[in-house]
Amino acid sequence: MHFIAKEDVERLAPYGPLVEALAKGLGEPIECPPRSHFNPNHDASAVLIMPAWRPHQIMGTKIVSIWPGNNARGLSAVSAIYVVTSCKDGTPLAVIDGTELTLRRTAAAAALAARTLARPNSQRLLVLGTGALSAHLAMAHHSVFNLSKVTVWGRSLDKACRVVANLAEVGIAAQATNDLQLALANADIVAAATTASTPFIPSAWVRAGTHLGLIGAFTANMAEAEPELLPRGRLFADNRAAVLEKGGEVVQALRAGLISEKDVLAELSELVASPALADGRRADLDITVFKSVGFAALDLIAAEHVLSGLAG
Repeated sequence: MHFIAKEDVERLAPYGPLVEALAKGLGEPIECPPRSHFNPNHDASAVLIMPAWRPHQIMGTKIVSIWPGNNARGLSAVSAIYVVTSCKDGTPLAVIDGTELTLRRTAAAAALAARTLARPNSQRLLVLGTGALSAHLAMAHHSVFNLSKVTVWGRSLDKACRVVANLAEVGIAAQATNDLQLALANADIVAAATTASTPFIPSAWVRAGTHLGLIGAFTANMAEAEPELLPRGRLFADNRAAVLEKGGEVVQALRAGLISEKDVLAELSELVASPALADGRRADLDITVFKSVGFAALDLIAAEHVLSGLAG
């Protein structure tokens, strides 16, 4: 059995190839039941169990812990392990650092969606949030766009500067800001990754032509953007069923009667398989919104990609 640490996942899953692996893997059959969600402390902390498998091949099970209060203590809000089991004989094949796997598959999926939905000439990326996912989002988008400007926004300018410093170490020049309105006005692509429970992206501040990835709010009671934004844009999901159940902005907009379920135009696998049939971006002035809550097939594809590199 292989034990694959964080550093090994980094080495085996660089962003360009990982984005392509997701695009290919989403076109192949994977069985993926709804995730289980537990609140062991009866508060905002949560444990998710996310299985997925290819019959007679392999099964992956992720156990992910989400502790929003960790950010205030200087700890990661999200941690996980990923266990790979053979579907041929039931033996464990690998234990993978699920935290790094989650960060990379989430960022790669957001970049894959942006590649399909953002304007092809997009050059200015804005990352909202200063948590563990922020630098990964910049790296993943950098792998699929010719970016001329990367901006990191955070309520704490010091934290945004730390993300910028981390990006400099991997050769990505970025700047920090805490002026959200100005940053949104100058962005082609926005990637939001926070644990916000109250919307902080005003609909009026999102300009025509923007692609917005809403990646951080993963429960129905969380939200990064005002639900009023969704009727202004063309709405897409990483996984339709999961987003309709748990995607905060989408659920809240549905409850308010601002949109209907049919306004979720396509999910990521449909976008990748046939952008034309998925009816994505129609015009340069469209606002496109990609809502992500994560689903287990992404983990399995990413784990397969890591294992294939190990075998090579």
